[in-house]
Amino acid sequence: MGIDPIDHAKALQSRRLVDVTNVKTFDECAAAYIESMRRGWKSAKHAEQWTNTLATYVRPVFGHLPVSHVDTPHIVEALNPIWGTKTETATRVRQRIELILDWAVAAKFRPPGENPARWIGNLKHLLPAPKTVRKKRNWPSLPFSQVPAFIEALRQQEGDAARALEFLILTASRTEPICAALLPEADYAAKAWTSPAEHMKGENPKDHCVPLCPRAVEILRELDKTRAAGETHIFSGGKLDKGMSNGAMLALLKRMDPDSTKWIDPKQGSRRIVPHGFRASFRTWASECTAYDHETKEMALAHTIEDKTEEAYRRGDLFDKRLPLMRDWGRYCEGGAPAKRKAAA
Repeated sequence: MGIDPIDHAKALQSRRLVDVTNVKTFDECAAAYIESMRRGWKSAKHAEQWTNTLATYVRPVFGHLPVSHVDTPHIVEALNPIWGTKTETATRVRQRIELILDWAVAAKFRPPGENPARWIGNLKHLLPAPKTVRKKRNWPSLPFSQVPAFIEALRQQEGDAARALEFLILTASRTEPICAALLPEADYAAKAWTSPAEHMKGENPKDHCVPLCPRAVEILRELDKTRAAGETHIFSGGKLDKGMSNGAMLALLKRMDPDSTKWIDPKQGSRRIVPHGFRASFRTWASECTAYDHETKEMALAHTIEDKTEEAYRRGDLFDKRLPLMRDWGRYCEGGAPAKRKAAA
């Protein structure tokens, strides 16, 4: 069979654009990419997450291959086992592979051409859309009517884990951003705390600025009085450069309710509540007891916008709208009356 001279010429050109004297594996390119980007990332944990996920899910499949040989079948083989079970992680791994392959092209370790890790026009036709396979997880939560009593009991507990859990409730935040929170992220003057993008969820996470109610600011000031010199995190993990463990608040809940008889989710039988469940408590309270609009409530939870058109047009973070919402929630948690819905026009 004859060789198409045009295809042959393109192949020769691609080879000339690759540095054949310095062939690098995908693992080597990944390490070089992480190192080159490390200075621009806001925390060492971000680089650690990149390294760990690539080592776990990519290295065993094609990490040893020359980066110029990595193609779509290799990527599908690496992603398939976790695409339906760890969809959020799999999505981030795909994005990381795509960025590393783009870097390899720019660094002349891979010939130019379509990136095999690209979703649109490529993997989209080989893997189901993430939102169709992502399993919805309902975390055990406390009815919002019981939150003030829980807060009162929580304040009887000592230690950073108790203050972290109360701060989590007051800010309607997830566990990871709380545990990883660094001191510079809190702005007392602005009464705000900004969690960087690497600690947020979603396919394209962004920095999330949270308005702080008076009690949340008070918690931060209380911790300042007892914080050891040299500590870097808002909520200490016991070491100067380490944040709190993800299990610390869960362990506290178990100590507060050793028999799982008091703080449980009545809708899920006797399942003990978990820190993440307080986000549902907040969302239900906001829907049933306040007049705030849907967008403000969703933004308070840093939820990903499924509607891509709406996402494209949304530019602000609604901070000024979220501020009174979080203050109302703070007052409610301290036993104050819930905000009332406005009468329908």
